[in-house]
Amino acid sequence: MDPVIDFEHFTFKYRAQVEPTLHDINLKIYPGEKVLIVGPSGSGKSTLAHCINGLVPFSYEGEIGGSYRIKGENPAKIGIFGLSKSVGTVLQDTDGQFVGLTVAEDIAFSLENDMVPEKEMYSKVEQAADAVDVKTLLTHAPGELSGGQKQRVSMAGVMVSDVDILLFDEPLANLDPATGKRTIELIDRIQREYGKTVIIIEHRLEDALYRDVDRIIVISEGRIVSDTSPDELLACNVLEQCGIREPLYITALKHAGCRIRKEDRPGHIETMNMENYREQVRQWFERSDERQHEPVQEEILKVQKLCFSYSEDVQVLGDISFTIEKGEMLSIVGKNGAGKSTLSGLICGFYQPDKGSIYLHDSDIAKLSIKERGEHIGLVMQSPNQMISKPMIYDEVALGLQVRGVPEEEIRERVFATLKICGLYPFRNWPVSALSFGQKKRVSIASVLVMNPEILILDEPTAGQDYRHYTEIMEFLRELNERHGITIIMITHDMHLMLEYTKRAVVITDGKLLADLSPAEVLTDEKLSDAAYLKKTSLYDLAVKCGIEETTEFVEHFIYYERQKRLRERKAIDNG
Repeated sequence: MDPVIDFEHFTFKYRAQVEPTLHDINLKIYPGEKVLIVGPSGSGKSTLAHCINGLVPFSYEGEIGGSYRIKGENPAKIGIFGLSKSVGTVLQDTDGQFVGLTVAEDIAFSLENDMVPEKEMYSKVEQAADAVDVKTLLTHAPGELSGGQKQRVSMAGVMVSDVDILLFDEPLANLDPATGKRTIELIDRIQREYGKTVIIIEHRLEDALYRDVDRIIVISEGRIVSDTSPDELLACNVLEQCGIREPLYITALKHAGCRIRKEDRPGHIETMNMENYREQVRQWFERSDERQHEPVQEEILKVQKLCFSYSEDVQVLGDISFTIEKGEMLSIVGKNGAGKSTLSGLICGFYQPDKGSIYLHDSDIAKLSIKERGEHIGLVMQSPNQMISKPMIYDEVALGLQVRGVPEEEIRERVFATLKICGLYPFRNWPVSALSFGQKKRVSIASVLVMNPEILILDEPTAGQDYRHYTEIMEFLRELNERHGITIIMITHDMHLMLEYTKRAVVITDGKLLADLSPAEVLTDEKLSDAAYLKKTSLYDLAVKCGIEETTEFVEHFIYYERQKRLRERKAIDNG
């Protein structure tokens, strides 16, 4: 069988760069295969995807060495339009892919360009919508849909042209865990039922492996460092060496001192043979260190019987009540559209509640303006590009102080002090455009931090970031919390973040408060996880398979072990 994608000694260098982004790539993907591509940010995996769908070299110019073919054709000869007949791409940001006013119009877009007869067009749109279960949404506007529904509509839009290759760029980045599971299920079903070749680029490796893949390709520094089966990859240390997050159960097994064998099928915790590991895991758990409960701090924020609706007939939040202690670091979790971001908007004063109250240090803040609340509560949006408005770093961080009329000398002192805290002082005179995504994230945090807020609310602080950048951002936030006493609230879909960095999880679904518990309690409760569109942690499955009944305590032991490990690593770095 001939490969459908074939790279031979392929090298690519962007026109504006000195060094190539891809080096000596040799890769063959065969018809009907499902391949997962992983790698740290900047490794070249997106560039490889751009070569497959034609953005390289037709939109992003550069120098090509070696050769590559898509379905036996030289992409340079068939052009990006010709490639679009074979390769369909579903982008990470689905909103950037919509062009129609309704779902049906959007799915039909490529057919209209091809001047397909109207009767045939209706039939094909219905078939594509039926394949991804959005047939009931054809008259809806794309903007009305949930994240998972948008993902499905984007898939229908590329499937309608009957392409052979489906390329998914970070399909899970903006989805809650349960919707992510359903997305992976849908991709798997389409691949099996329609015989498509599927390529998935994803940071969330464990979630992407919810269904089988044929191969995992690991890219680091522009080179393919591994191209093998999931079982073989998880039995070695390539992921750890490349700074890619392993599945949690694999990490726990390694903490317990286990040497993982590919013969035991570690690709899925559900099917993994635990015979060789059970006793070691039990002994590791039984050596649990005694953990002290932290004393209760003073209350800083209180939400009481909060209700809110955008329109009279649809209630977004209903009777939400919880309190937050000073110096806490907690997460707000729940499915897409649950009301989490609306809650943060109410706290910051962007909306006014229909009923209920919000208290800051026992004082009702109903009468405080957005500007006055901003003196105490800072909000950092998911994308730094949503917040940054100045071209230079210093000007961006100084902006909030300038509009409040703070004297220039004080502005300078506060901006420099904040940039030092955020690790951005060496870049104080740089343009924002010269920074990486993670550094831009720090700039957006610095622009809020310079106001000296008591509370920092972050919406998806680690979305779309690889494990190294994820760790960098989260360790920075932990330091703000521990060393500077800032109370941190994180709205997140990242269950690893919730487990590793927060001690409380407020669970909201369909506008209702479902739970206010420790992360370990939430993610070992199958009924609660399902109701909140979360995903029960694989650590729970590991505990059960090892005969450990105290599943919550097992997860808490893992969290404690990870925190102590990071603490030892930080001390080692500080001591040189």
